[in-house]
Amino acid sequence: MAAADKTVLDDLLTRNKEWAQRTAETNPALFPALAVGQSPKILWLGCSDSRVPETTILDLMPGEVFVHRNIANMLPATDLSSLSVLQYAVEVLQVQHIIVCGHYACGGVNAALGHKKLGLIDSWLRGIREVRAKYEKQLEGLSQKEQSDRLVEFNVIEQVRSVLKNANVQEAIEERGLEVHGWVYNVGSGECNVLECPESPDAHVFKIKNPRAELE
Repeated sequence: MAAADKTVLDDLLTRNKEWAQRTAETNPALFPALAVGQSPKILWLGCSDSRVPETTILDLMPGEVFVHRNIANMLPATDLSSLSVLQYAVEVLQVQHIIVCGHYACGGVNAALGHKKLGLIDSWLRGIREVRAKYEKQLEGLSQKEQSDRLVEFNVIEQVRSVLKNANVQEAIEERGLEVHGWVYNVGSGECNVLECPESPDAHVFKIKNPRAELE
C-alpha cells in the first residue's frame, strides 16, 4: 500500500474513533441499543452518488433508516439485490415508509440522456433510457439542464410505480398502511422536495392478491 493511501486510511480510522467517542458521550444509550438490533421506520431507496448520504441529509442517527442505493435509484423487477432489501424491510423490519429519492445533477440520468457507449453500465442505464423514451414528448424542446432535471423526476415517478407493483409492498399497504413516497434532492441547496407521483394508468394490471387472505 502506498504511503499516501495509508495516510488517508489512518485518517479515516482516527476520525471514526473520534466520532464514536463524541457520539457515545452525547448519546450513551445509542451503541448498546444498536448492538441488540435495529427497528428503522424508513426504507430509503436512493442513488449511490457520494453527495447524497441519506443519514446526513435527513439529520438522522445510525439505526433510523434502512438503505439501498444504486446508480440513479433504480428498482428493476429483476434486480435481486434491491428486491431482497425491499422484502426484508417490508416483511421483517416492518418499515412504515418507503422513500424513493432521486437527485438533480445525477450522473446516471445524464448518461442516459446521451448516446455514448460506456460499457457494462449501459445495461443498467437501459432502464433509465426506457423512462426517457416513455416521456420523450415531455422532454422535447427543453434545455439540457431542464431535460436532466425532468428526467430525474420522471425516473423517481417510475421507480415509485415499480415499488408499488411489488406484491409484498401491496400487501403491507393494505394490511398495515405502509406508505411509498417519491422525493428529489437538490445537491445545490441540500434540500429534499416531495414529488407528486400519480398512480400508473395500468396499476390495476399489477394488483396481486394473497390467496390465503381470500380464504379467510
